[in-house]
Amino acid sequence: MRTDDPLQPAGDEPLPPVRDVLAAIATGLWRWDNAAGTVTLDAEAARLLGLPPRARVLTEAGVRSRFHPVDWNEIDGIVQLAVAEGTLAEARLRIMNDQGRVIRIVRSRSKPIVDEATQSYELIGTLQEVTEPPPGAAARTPVTGDWRRSREAFLLDAGRALAEARSTEEVLRVASGLSMPGFSPDGLGVFGVEGDRLKIIGHYGHQPGDDVPFSAMPLDTDYPAAEVVRTGRAVYLSSPEEYHRRYPATWPLAQPFDRQSWAFLPLTVAGRTMGAWLAAFAYPVSFTPDERSVLTTVARMLAQALSRAGVAESERELTEGLQRSMLPLLGPRIPGMNVAARYVPTGGGLQVGGDWYDMIPLPSGRIAFVIGDVQGHDVRAAGLMGQLRIALRAYASEGHRPDAVLSRATRFLAGISDGIAIGSDGDHGGDVSDPRFATCLYVEADPATGVLEIARAGHPEPAIRMSDGTVLLRPTAGGLPLGIDPDADYPTTRLVLEPGETMLVCTDGLIETGGHDLDSGWKRIRQILEEHGGDGDDGLEELADTLVQAVHGPSSHYTTGTLVDRREDDIAVLLLRRSGHPAHRTPARRTVLTVAQAEPERIAGARRHVRELLHDWAVADQVDSAVLMVSEMITNVLVHTDGDALLVAEVTGEPGERRLRAEVSDGSDDLPHKRHPGELASSGRGLVLMELLADEWGVEPRGEGKSIWFALYEGAAGDEGDAGDAEPSTDAPDEAPDEAPDRGGPDPAKPSG
Repeated sequence: MRTDDPLQPAGDEPLPPVRDVLAAIATGLWRWDNAAGTVTLDAEAARLLGLPPRARVLTEAGVRSRFHPVDWNEIDGIVQLAVAEGTLAEARLRIMNDQGRVIRIVRSRSKPIVDEATQSYELIGTLQEVTEPPPGAAARTPVTGDWRRSREAFLLDAGRALAEARSTEEVLRVASGLSMPGFSPDGLGVFGVEGDRLKIIGHYGHQPGDDVPFSAMPLDTDYPAAEVVRTGRAVYLSSPEEYHRRYPATWPLAQPFDRQSWAFLPLTVAGRTMGAWLAAFAYPVSFTPDERSVLTTVARMLAQALSRAGVAESERELTEGLQRSMLPLLGPRIPGMNVAARYVPTGGGLQVGGDWYDMIPLPSGRIAFVIGDVQGHDVRAAGLMGQLRIALRAYASEGHRPDAVLSRATRFLAGISDGIAIGSDGDHGGDVSDPRFATCLYVEADPATGVLEIARAGHPEPAIRMSDGTVLLRPTAGGLPLGIDPDADYPTTRLVLEPGETMLVCTDGLIETGGHDLDSGWKRIRQILEEHGGDGDDGLEELADTLVQAVHGPSSHYTTGTLVDRREDDIAVLLLRRSGHPAHRTPARRTVLTVAQAEPERIAGARRHVRELLHDWAVADQVDSAVLMVSEMITNVLVHTDGDALLVAEVTGEPGERRLRAEVSDGSDDLPHKRHPGELASSGRGLVLMELLADEWGVEPRGEGKSIWFALYEGAAGDEGDAGDAEPSTDAPDEAPDEAPDRGGPDPAKPSG
């Protein structure tokens, strides 16, 4: 026997067997086979568990019945932590008798032995009875006296707070405010990985500049955080001496902070270590299994929160990039016109949808304004929107008229929508069974004259705010949404935007959001336009903000010109105001409306248009009379000529003494004359009605065609009582005409203007 063996006692007397030594100090041995589900006990371990003192093999269920249920539930977490970190598993366990009473408390210390091939493990350890309370219990026991309950409450609060954090900055702020039960670090640091180097994501409890030596540190550095990232295992340093012994190269970097204990834990998401979390303490910490369990759980929650925040920030950056690339800058000021626009994403997913607006300089010197909405609120809608927007810009830049631009656009969208194949996984990211259409409104504007030529493809009609605050929903000709019929036609409507007037075009998200339908949504918009004129350059921007905030509330905030919040639908808004002031002291209300031969159903829109023009007229019967006469005049043109009807209506004068003059022109040279229809006649009453209801009326022949007009004076005597009994003879496009043209010329008894 070796004489220099320190364990060999004097006189060459052999040591007693290990089992005898452990039995002498009341320590039992046990082995837990995770794969077999059995626990082997020696005699002393069996005695400590309240069983007869002899060696035995029990099932896990048999052993579990001897422990307090709460303690047994924690064993799995402690063991998994020890397996992951390659450390000892330590726990204090309460032993129960058959009557459910605690008979003793034992301390278990075990070492996991992992089979790399099967990932199963064995625990080999000791059981020893303890009588003293856990060290530090007085310092960390909450008011309730229940350390475990306090820990669980802390973890629940921490998990909730980290789950609600939406950015990396918020996650770090929450982490710095966590107060762990019984032990709280006074210095925190979060390390990320950039290439082959560490980077400081954030820190707390340090002075500015303290992080400089740790920034851009190579991953092969002998530093605890670098080792954690390399190995994925936590590092616990209970004392400065241990830090200096294990990491002598980087100890000088940590020494100036005067900390006493450190924990470096991996930040792991989906099996990948994305960084490390440092918790530094100003007092010694022994890092018991309970403390390590709390730190490990917080590190896992912190890693998940940082991962979610990183994804959210990447999506926001992608969203803003898509918005900047897909939405135009309105560019330099347009002489004679002011423009304001807003885009509001729906908030779901990438917050990018199918709504868009655009402003396109044309070769003729005019400006094209486009607004549209591709069906859907997903990435595919955004992609189709980008393609369609580019196509529209190309067609417009070639100098095509508004109707030709939309005709080409519908063929383009129908082609790319039908030509996308289904992916191998069956996703609808490109599914020919899921074709998309788009609504669009295209306006070609002449800034010098205010002339607007409008083509509409299934899109909401524009609204006009006149200089005196009157708001009209402007009926315009239109066709099917783009992409439905490649051969669809899109008639053009021409109107003039007078100085001081504002045109609003928008997508249906502004109208129908918030539980509104088309009618109630327009009423809300009309009220806003009437109350907020948008005068001046800043006024138009304020009006755009007010329109959006009226839908979603003032709590929303803007980023790079766009509103970021949760939405029911995408919103695009475009406001166009002609600069200058009305020529009259009292602004005149003047509107021009074309009703095409192919769209007789728009007669109803013309009647509504007249009512909106006279919304504040003092005598309601006169309004009814005006609506009736306009309906008769337009119907006669559509039924008895081959051309379109052009309505020009103008209100002048001071309130209470105003004058309405309405004129309908057409391209036919045949002039009407007054007839005396019989009781059962279906036509011939148009001029009779005008003679009864109008204060003035007449027929004016023109070089090409003719016009018929009437005038009403607000509050004029004799205008009340007749109109209420008269009904329009044309409430539907297929009803009989009101007046037949007279081949012999105007009525000689009535002056023609």
